[in-house]
Order: sequence, then C-alpha cells, then structure tokens
Amino acid sequence: MATTVADHVLERLREWNVEQVFGYPGDGINGLIGAFGKADNQPRFVQVRHEEMAAFEAVGYAKFSGRVGVCAATSGPGAVHLLNGLYDAKLDHVPVVAIVGQVARSAMGGSYQQEIDLQTLFKDVASEYLVEVNVSEQLPNALDRAIRIAESQRTPTAVIIPADLQEEPYTPPKHEFKNVPSSPPSEAAPTVIAARQGIEHAAEIVNAGERVAILVGQGARGAAAEVRELAEVTGGGVAKALLGKDVLPDDLPYVTGAIGLLGTRPSYEMMKDCDTLLMIGSNFPYTQFLPEFGQARAVQIDLDGRFIGMRYPTEANLVGDAAEMLRALLPLLERKEDRSWREKIEQNVADWWDTMEKQAMLEAKPVNPMRVVWELSQRIPDDAIVTSDSGSAANWYARDLKFRGSMRGSLSGTLATMGPGVPYAIGAKFAHSDRPVIALVGDGAMQMNGLAELITIAHYRELWEDPRCVICVFHNNDLNQVTWELRAMGGAPKFEESQTLPDVDYAGFARSLGLEGIEVDSPDDLGNAWDRALACGRPAVLDVRCDPEVPPIPPHATFEQMKSAAQAVLKGDPDALHLIAQGVKTKAQEFLPNRNG
Repeated sequence: MATTVADHVLERLREWNVEQVFGYPGDGINGLIGAFGKADNQPRFVQVRHEEMAAFEAVGYAKFSGRVGVCAATSGPGAVHLLNGLYDAKLDHVPVVAIVGQVARSAMGGSYQQEIDLQTLFKDVASEYLVEVNVSEQLPNALDRAIRIAESQRTPTAVIIPADLQEEPYTPPKHEFKNVPSSPPSEAAPTVIAARQGIEHAAEIVNAGERVAILVGQGARGAAAEVRELAEVTGGGVAKALLGKDVLPDDLPYVTGAIGLLGTRPSYEMMKDCDTLLMIGSNFPYTQFLPEFGQARAVQIDLDGRFIGMRYPTEANLVGDAAEMLRALLPLLERKEDRSWREKIEQNVADWWDTMEKQAMLEAKPVNPMRVVWELSQRIPDDAIVTSDSGSAANWYARDLKFRGSMRGSLSGTLATMGPGVPYAIGAKFAHSDRPVIALVGDGAMQMNGLAELITIAHYRELWEDPRCVICVFHNNDLNQVTWELRAMGGAPKFEESQTLPDVDYAGFARSLGLEGIEVDSPDDLGNAWDRALACGRPAVLDVRCDPEVPPIPPHATFEQMKSAAQAVLKGDPDALHLIAQGVKTKAQEFLPNRNG
C-alpha cells in the first residue's frame, strides 16, 4: 500500500518524537484520521471534547514538558475553534503546532461547505509560520519548519493540508529546480551570550546598588540555581511574575512571591523601596508595580530582544540565555556585606505568610476560598503540577499556594482566558504521567468547558502511571472576578442576571463518570477532603462550597479604596453587609500584630 501524505505526516511526527496529537475528528482531516488507524495510533490521537480544548491541552503539554505541543482540527468550524488556545500559546510564548484540514483543492473558491479562508484566519495567531501544503513535495519541509520555528521562537505555527491531498500518494522532494528538501529532525538550541562590555556594565550597576530587587519570569526557569546565587551575593529579594511562580520555591525566605494585582505585599514593598532592579526572563507589563521611574537603576536579561526595555527604563540590556548571562555576570559581582535590606525583606515575607494564614482561617459563608488553597499547601506533594484557571481562582493560586520542591505550575498568564485550567491539567498528565496534577478552577470556567473535559480525564486515566488528577472547583455560583471588577473598578453593584451561575453538582457529575467526587461545605472538612482526593487512587473532583464575598484584595489596596468599593456595593448589591464585613476583616489581618514579631 502506497504511503499517503497523511501517512508521511505521522511518520515525520514520530521522527520528531511527538507522542500525542490533541484533536477532534472531522471530514477535513479524514485522511489524517485514517493514517492514525493504519499507524496503530502512533503518535496517540487524544480525542478531546472540543477543538479549543485540543489547543489548550497542547499548550499545557508544551508548558510542562518543554517540548512542542501538537493539535489537529478539521476545516471550517474546527479551525475556528482552535483560535483561543493558539492565542494563549502566542501570548505566553509556548511552542504549539496546529495541523488543520481544508476543503478539497478542486472546491476552493467555490463557496463550498465549510470553506473558510484559513490563511486570513490564522495570519495573526500563526504569524511566525503559516503554510498551506498543496503538493506532497512540500512535505516534509513545511512540517519541519513549523516545528523548528515553533521551538525556536516559542510560538504557535500552523500547517494547512487540504482534505484530498491527505489521501494522495506521498512523493518526496527531488534534487531539482523548485523542490525544497529538509534536514532530518534535530534540536537546534543556540546559547546566546551578551558582549563582555554589556555584562561589565550590568555588574557596575548591581555593585553600586544597596537595595537590590530581582524580578523573574518564566524565562528564568532554566536559571534557578544562578538566580539563587545572585540573590545570595546581592542580598536581594526575588519577586515572581505569575508565569514564573515555579522558578523558585516559596519556602526560600527571600522569595517575596507574586507581583502585580495578584501579588503580595512583600513584592509591592520591595519594589517601592529598592534602588536597583534586575529583570530576568520576564515581560511583566504592569509598570505601576515596578519602582517609580528614576528611583532604581535597572538591568534586564531576556532571550528575545523584542521585549528588552519595554516596561522600565533600563541601563543595561542583555539579550541571551538567562543562565549563561548570570554565569558570566556573577563572578563580577561584589558580595554585599550589609544584610539589613535582606533582613527587612525576609521579615516582610515571614509576616506576609503569617497574614495569609490568618486570612485563610477567617470564617466565611460557608468556606473561605483562601483556606482551600492554604490547606492544599500543607499537604501537596513536592513533585506536583498545579494549573489554575483565570478569575478569582488565580488570586488564591498566586498568593496562597506555597510552592516547594520541584513543583510546577502555570495558567493563562497573558491572554488570561477562561477555561484552560482543566485542559492544562490533561496536557500536564500526558507530559508527566508519573506526577500528580491539581487544577484550581472556578465554577464559571468549570461550566464553560471543565465539565466536558472531565469526560476526557475519565477516558484516558488508565494511561497515567500516577492516577492523581484532582480538579478543585471553587463553587460559589458567581462569576466572581468580574463581580469584583464591577465593584472595584466600575463602581457598580453585582448585576445578578450577568453574574449569578446555575447551581451544578460537580462532584455528582464526577461520580457519574467513575471518578471520585467529594463535596465540602465546612472549612473543618477541607484537610481531610484534600487527603482523600490525593490518596483515592483515581482522578477526583473536589467540590468546595465557597463564599463569593471574600475579596481578592490587591496588596496596595488602602482602606480608602475599600471604602469606595463599599459605597458602590451599597448602591444595591444583594449581600452588601456581609460583603463589607468580609472585606474589612480580611484587610485588617495585614495590620494586626503578627505572631512572629
């Protein structure tokens, strides 16, 4: 039997060591689906419930494996559905390749069923590389370039293959005019190092400072050891952009935690008081949480020169690999013997964690969502992978979850789209089937697509060496983040027709699929519930009835700002008095004497 174009696509994916393709079938990729069958499902076709989930799962896989994620969809509606997940990959700089079907070449331009101009559709999201394959000789070069560019540029790329071409015999490129061959699959990871002059200038800036603040993002993940050494030499503290939460563990006393609207007070105070700023592998966009312009001298290290000098006036800009840059910089730095700055940072961090515990233990109606994550922090395995959805769940993930050991974590950091928490968890399980995975998800995102993807979890759980995959649902029947945004930024009370969600039995739905389902409506049951979910030997849904009026208060919020929000709430919020009381007592914990001091 002749090798078809679709057969060759799968053969080439195997040569690239692609182990699975997340997708959903349709007649625009019938040839490809048939090839999976002939190839004994190698690579594995992971059937999701919706093409958007295929893209999200490819993103989650890529984030946690460090390899290219691959997704596939049919023409027309399937291609449209991929877009949100692919934009998530683009904005968070994640390598994903989309393989997309198209109507038969003979039908193109004829207003045929499901015919969409895919070149125009994907032009922005796959701007680094987008190709439509119209003759078999274009393969393997087109697919190879899609993978190589996705890897090297950390971006989504797309390969469009018309349905009729997929079923034609594969003819390799020849050694002749207008044929383009391709080299065998191989990794190409250059080490980029800045000029010596730039490194020396950066060292001069750091040595001249007395109060050093370090900000790390996901680009510093491969330089964790060097960042630790940098913090030790400079006596500085380390704040983490949200996508860099897993760069360093939170049990290091000088790690101030997240920065920004979802950040911590120690990070806010460090940036407010520092005189030197080092930004490593981060494109953190919220300049109001960085030092005042002119307050600090700044150095930035980033692999991509396009993101240098964008967020803060920097004096030394080092374009290259973070670990290599720091290895060159560290020998030029002078150890700061005055440790008073470090001692202040460490005291602020200790006080903050004490405050977080106090806030988590506050009574609520019925369960305080902060306590959900606080109790998880006490018992989460050191090798766990944690995903968070957008919305109020991201607040508790950012501030209350204490990373330690080799834990990994991520969310939709830049697009901040709803819905990736559960599919990210599935992608993580395919990346590391031997590690426990936990997803922190609001009930809005759970209703949007998480419930459907529980079916995917049930379908594939037998493939996972470690069966633990816990989906924790913050069940408050409210689109909570938007509700708080309306209050705090719009000065408007909760609009129930928009914000109130239908009540759903999430644990009951899990049990209907053969998963563990655990309901919690008392804070005293949380610890045992987490223990049960992590020990039950199968995927589980932890359905926690949470108080929607526990406020996600930013670290810089003042009582005056809270007063303004309260005045807006009193205009007609359905549970105004409880909301105000909960907000005041939560914020008050920051000003009470701490038990360590």
